[in-house]
Amino acid sequence: MTLKEKFRDKILSFKKDNMKEQNAINCEKIADEFAIGFAEWLVQNYDGIKSVKELLEIYKKEKEL
Repeated sequence: MTLKEKFRDKILSFKKDNMKEQNAINCEKIADEFAIGFAEWLVQNYDGIKSVKELLEIYKKEKEL
């Protein structure tokens, strides 16, 4: 599932008042997992040639996010 799809699913469920806090927590978890995964991938693959922005795009493509 792409990053966009993960957030879309959570945002669409924000309409339910009783779930707003839990959905905010879930969105934070999605962002944290993405950041940690990217950092781990960066450490393993950084070759000093590409910019961080380019590496982020490569990471998202490889991980289908």
